[in-house]
Amino acid sequence: MNWKSLMLLFLSLLIFSFLTVACEKEGGAEKAGKKIDKAIESVKEKVDDATK
Repeated sequence: MNWKSLMLLFLSLLIFSFLTVACEKEGGAEKAGKKIDKAIESVKEKVDDATK
């Protein structure tokens, strides 16, 4: 293998490892963040309905 092929292989493995880690199950912070997002959307909808 030449140097460019080796670097391409290394970068491909690095990207694959990041994608694999990113696909893990949600932790507590992610779940809490989604609940907060849902609550904010609910409040926005109620405010929009009340101001119409």
